[in-house]
Amino acid sequence: MSASPLRQSAVAVPVCIDLDGTLITGDLLWESFVTLFRQQPLMAMLLALSVVKGRAHFKRRVAEQVAIDPGDLPYRQELIDELNGLHRQGVPLLLATASHESYARAVSTHLGIFQEVVASDGRRNVSGRAKAAMLVERFGEGGFDYIGNDWADVPVWRMAATPTVVGGSPGLVRHLTSERSNARVLATRRSPIAALLAAIRPHQWAKNALVFIPIVAGHQLLQVNALWSATLTFVAFSLCASAIYILNDISDVRADRKHSRKSRRPFAAGELSIPAGVAVAAALLLTSGLLAFVGVSWQVGAILGVYVLVTSAYTLRLKRVPVADVFTLTGLYVLRILAGAVATVTSLTTWLLAFALFFFLGLAFVKRYVEVMSTRGQLPGREYGPEDAQWMQAIGTSASYMAVVVLALYVNTPEVTQLYSQPEVLWLLCPVLLFWSTRLWFRAGRRLLHDDPVVEALKDPLGYVTLAAASIILMIAAV
Repeated sequence: MSASPLRQSAVAVPVCIDLDGTLITGDLLWESFVTLFRQQPLMAMLLALSVVKGRAHFKRRVAEQVAIDPGDLPYRQELIDELNGLHRQGVPLLLATASHESYARAVSTHLGIFQEVVASDGRRNVSGRAKAAMLVERFGEGGFDYIGNDWADVPVWRMAATPTVVGGSPGLVRHLTSERSNARVLATRRSPIAALLAAIRPHQWAKNALVFIPIVAGHQLLQVNALWSATLTFVAFSLCASAIYILNDISDVRADRKHSRKSRRPFAAGELSIPAGVAVAAALLLTSGLLAFVGVSWQVGAILGVYVLVTSAYTLRLKRVPVADVFTLTGLYVLRILAGAVATVTSLTTWLLAFALFFFLGLAFVKRYVEVMSTRGQLPGREYGPEDAQWMQAIGTSASYMAVVVLALYVNTPEVTQLYSQPEVLWLLCPVLLFWSTRLWFRAGRRLLHDDPVVEALKDPLGYVTLAAASIILMIAAV
């Protein structure tokens, strides 16, 4: 929706601008707290207790621990351009924010366009009605224009001459424009529900189909109890994975903004708040735990707990440790297969585990390889650069081909004759998998591959053909 210019008059009306979510797409308080938590978890947890003394006090404590670089913030360029124009016309600009004053003054000094700063100071939390009262006391009702972004700004908009919403949700925009006929809309964002669906990444649940591998390999797919247990395990891991994705996006919000694709994720784009994300993640983790422990078994619940611990370590530290990050991703794939085996009381052969190890190691390396190839310079949030592409490709392709070697050796073992009436037909799986793996790396080298293998697999028509061919081969071998 386009916006008309702010009203002009003989006497310039002060324009008051919010900071978090308006001037920038992020939230300085919670992003700084996340930074502190990543660097000093114990300090962050102790500091969180200070919120009982009020939000203003909590903001001051966070600002004392974490400094910001105002030149590295995600400014809304369209709004900055408009404010620069007003500044050149001599319109008084005031930064009115609930952020701590040290952050607000750093931003004001960096931009050099604000005549004054009104912000939280450790005693007063300048938000909502408190902000409206302060601005009315200073300029009078209708004596200022206000630019904000959230429902908390509604009391301020009601007192403003010209209200402007920047990056507001569709519901907020409808509310403001119905209440104030002269309301301006500078930008909109997705509805919270749509943003939340994007954050939980349901397409990534396809990874958790690995829990069905043991009953497929053991020919128990038609056993109702095993299938039900595997399905509950799938749901538990999917909900848990979504919670981890949310927490991972919150942890990586600043790095994601420097990425061409990840910058559109809900938290990086400012479409979801960090507290809301943490609350949703906690609910998903609780639900997944209950499903695993109560719905399946305590053993599956324990494996899910290990999954949470490993993914948390990956989010907080391991993803920034070269090589360790790739092996962690591989281990998480194998852990899903183990969970499926435990849930369905199905034994795992060393052949299956060896195949999974090499196959998913190849997938993990192709993910990093594509990210390195698509980024100039250092990979944001990682310790990889363009110089690492060559060895990644060498190890990744080797791992992919080793998976085929393991499959070929397995086909020639006595165990196969117990499960398949025509085991020699399984040899056809080898060229099918070789073709798929080679084409995957070919597309990665040509930069035709999405940096998420799951998204690539779901979008690639030939991938479905390969899967169908493999399924037909397995059925023929079993008949």
